[in-house]
Amino acid sequence: MVVVQMYNKKEVRSRDITEPRNKRTDHINKRNFLMAILSRLLSHIVKKNSVALLTQGILSKNSSGSKVPLAAYYDPTPRRTVVRRLLQSVAVSVGRRAVYRSISEGGKRFYSQLPERIVKMPEEKSFQRLPENVKPKHYQLSLVPDLKSFTFQGSVSIQIEVVEPTDEIVLNALDLTFDKAELKGDKVLTSSEVQLSSKCETATIKFASMLAPGPYELNIDFQGELNDKMKGLYRSKYTIGDDQEAYAAVTQFEATDARRCFPCWDEPALKATFDISLTVPKHLVALSNMPIKSSTPLGDLVKYDFEKTPIMSTYLVAAVIGEYDYVEETSNDGVVVRVYTPKGKKEQGLFALEVATKVLPYYKEYFDIAYPLPKIDLITVADFSAGAMENWGLVTYRESCLLVDPENTSAVTKQCIALVVGHELAHQWFGNLVTMEWWTHLWLNEGYASFLEFLCINHLFPEYDLWTQFVNESYIKALELDSLKSSHPIEVPVDNPSEIDEIFDEISYNKGASVLRMLHHYIGDADFRKGMHLYLTRHQYGNTFTEDLWAALEEVSNKPVKQVMSTWTKQMGFPVVKVTSQPTEDGNGVSLTLTQSKFTADGSKPAEDYLWMVPIGISTSKDLPEEVVNTMLKTKSADVVVPNVGPDDFIKVNPGTIGFYRTQYTPELLEKFIPAIKNKTLPPLDRLGLVDDLFAMVKAGHTNTVEVLKLLEAYKDERDYNVWSSIGNVLGRLSQLLGHTDFLKDYNKYQKVLLEKIYIRLGWKVRNGETHLNTMLRGLVLGRLAWIDDEKIMKEAKQRFRNHVTCEEVLPADIRSACYKTALRAGGSTDFETLLFLYRVTDLNEEKERISRALGAAKDPYLLEKALMFAMSDEVRSQDTVFVIAAVAISTKGSEMAWQFFKDHWDEISERFSGYLLNRLIKYLTENFASEAMAKDVEEFFTHHKAPGCERIVQQSVETILLNAAWLKRDSEDIRKYLSSI
Repeated sequence: MVVVQMYNKKEVRSRDITEPRNKRTDHINKRNFLMAILSRLLSHIVKKNSVALLTQGILSKNSSGSKVPLAAYYDPTPRRTVVRRLLQSVAVSVGRRAVYRSISEGGKRFYSQLPERIVKMPEEKSFQRLPENVKPKHYQLSLVPDLKSFTFQGSVSIQIEVVEPTDEIVLNALDLTFDKAELKGDKVLTSSEVQLSSKCETATIKFASMLAPGPYELNIDFQGELNDKMKGLYRSKYTIGDDQEAYAAVTQFEATDARRCFPCWDEPALKATFDISLTVPKHLVALSNMPIKSSTPLGDLVKYDFEKTPIMSTYLVAAVIGEYDYVEETSNDGVVVRVYTPKGKKEQGLFALEVATKVLPYYKEYFDIAYPLPKIDLITVADFSAGAMENWGLVTYRESCLLVDPENTSAVTKQCIALVVGHELAHQWFGNLVTMEWWTHLWLNEGYASFLEFLCINHLFPEYDLWTQFVNESYIKALELDSLKSSHPIEVPVDNPSEIDEIFDEISYNKGASVLRMLHHYIGDADFRKGMHLYLTRHQYGNTFTEDLWAALEEVSNKPVKQVMSTWTKQMGFPVVKVTSQPTEDGNGVSLTLTQSKFTADGSKPAEDYLWMVPIGISTSKDLPEEVVNTMLKTKSADVVVPNVGPDDFIKVNPGTIGFYRTQYTPELLEKFIPAIKNKTLPPLDRLGLVDDLFAMVKAGHTNTVEVLKLLEAYKDERDYNVWSSIGNVLGRLSQLLGHTDFLKDYNKYQKVLLEKIYIRLGWKVRNGETHLNTMLRGLVLGRLAWIDDEKIMKEAKQRFRNHVTCEEVLPADIRSACYKTALRAGGSTDFETLLFLYRVTDLNEEKERISRALGAAKDPYLLEKALMFAMSDEVRSQDTVFVIAAVAISTKGSEMAWQFFKDHWDEISERFSGYLLNRLIKYLTENFASEAMAKDVEEFFTHHKAPGCERIVQQSVETILLNAAWLKRDSEDIRKYLSSI
């Protein structure tokens, strides 16, 4: 499964709030009513011809056939939204224990104690896995959804094996009503009682007599609701024709929601085969994991019977019923591939089809195992909480993760779609063919798929330079989370299914992928491929533990894979390798002392002893990119001799930023990199790795923030997208922090000077023949500049936005987000309403996401409040609401407002969202705070408000806030002095 990120941390945050509210009211007049009518009328007209709208950007035609701007029909006068807040008062007693932080005083840095908040979440849910006395073998499942009443009827006949004598059968069921339950063996037994437990999410079917061991057939008739929670079998709203609403029926079962659709043994190790039947209105498309075997007309309905599935876990069962178009192609290895799109948009599925038909043969060759099903369908779902889901043979996606409109899709989005397709198709082997035994080993699914997506798509699209992007997008994010005390090991014990959503995070995905990248480098590609083949063939259609993977890779490589990798998967965190040097006695080289210790985000000494087996590579300025030393650091400290190193040569530990650890150099060693940074002889991966490692030392209190500001000045002539992406992470994070000070404007001036050369080089216009990465770099740089409120840049953005709206010059998709934000910050209510209008008339989800997430860039608190209310309105799908609210929290003022909004609307938010989406929202709303008072506010709120499955993210949020507060207190005065001196 692919999860969705709200925004890249590279964005610069600001708290500059202008335009007092009394000026807004001057714009409000009696034309509002007419404007509203015209807007609705135009929306109706434009959506009726949505395909033309998408292919022409935002152009429409007048009665003479000439192209005219949509805005010509529209007067964007603001309408006032009244917000009533229901204030809540909470008080709590909080448990505490000691934690250390680094404090700067008189030029010295030392550690002192301050309280670490332990948030006591209410009502932990008890859990037991299903009894092992009954095993499922085969399901005959029939579903009849009613898309008018939002209910469904179902029946399931389950072939089971009773292993031990019992008088009851316990299986999973949730939000279902049982009409009948009977058991067929030598005779038919009707249940004496069915106990449904919503707490345990089980159904206990009791019988009057004991059941002897042997085969039986369990038959259950049931019914349920097509819910609107984006889990189980749920309804998804879409529009057809003249804005007519219609609904699809869709499944999303991972991790534990198959039980919401049918009674089953809903654990990954309890695999079975499935015969699935769907009875649907005859005008609708019905899809499942396998091809259709037969269809039977039943009046206005059709019953579709699908071929029998391979043995698989319940969370991979899938069904989709709705109105769709599709494009089709057969891959080189003979698999029928279809991409299903909303009606009228099948051309937007062509890129995903191209990628999928290339990915399948690549994986077949790489694993030396053919895709085992006869078809694979990729389908868009209008309402979808994640990014995509790897159901075997029927992969579901949110629209923005699958559809490409040539005129309106950015290079970033197109690249992301390729990666998501690569990720989900990797799961067809890792996760579907071979499945983790329990959710403790989730990383075997997600970490592997996250590694393989880059491996595959980098091969298919080498111009993307994806392994360099991997460091910014995956590796660094994993390091940031894993440095917290509230992180978790890759293999984290999962006792309760409510905890599963918490581990769909940067550790399972990105740290998992990062340590696999390190392992791939350690044993080599050839042995890595052989090991994967052995692992997949040995365990196909079965379930595994992490040790099974290590055993296969160790067997083919003859290297101590289990011994090495267990230190990375079974313990939390990662090391920092400290590097000191002295000349060798013969003067022809350097002797390095490498010392490892656990890296902690607050710079404190870890309470426990940690030791990793660290693969160490070393290169020098004479040998890049080749490694002149390759060794394993097995102890706390070791000496390594690097030959042929002159007095001015640099020594790079961890070249290529492959090892999952931080490197800390002495100032003297770090200084030797500066010339190579300026003349770019140091490769991009190493240039960005240096920045990120030093910044990590800054945040942990080992180095003053001023040092990283000085280092960044060496990057003024930088031209590489990936290096700028890393710099952007630093600039954005500092903007978050300094938004709490009164010298943010000085910092913005610093940013402008740093960005000036690359801005002049790229400009606003796309150049013929420019590279994919340069296109992305322009969007990144303009996105950064959007937040610094430079007068010339704002003027340029406003003009380009105006030209875009009037269709004099439609903005390229890659710079729209930056232009929207800059224009909104430079403008006010009129631009806000214009953006809302553009949101309403487009039917491309990517553009809706781009616009709605730009609303948070407004300076005016009144407009930020409107953006929050808009997020909760019916105009925004629930899957996107979280990210619109989070967009408001980018600025300091916005984060305060968004957090208050979250608390005021907790009842509605907690009803609408759970699991992954709620975890994301809590993270995004709180990560910018930088005071102990806000840490206390967050912990007090969640002590009194139940949020199952969010305990870990709340702990991480409180810890992050306290780290921000310590960092600000430690370095703010030094930063002020430095910025005022340049």
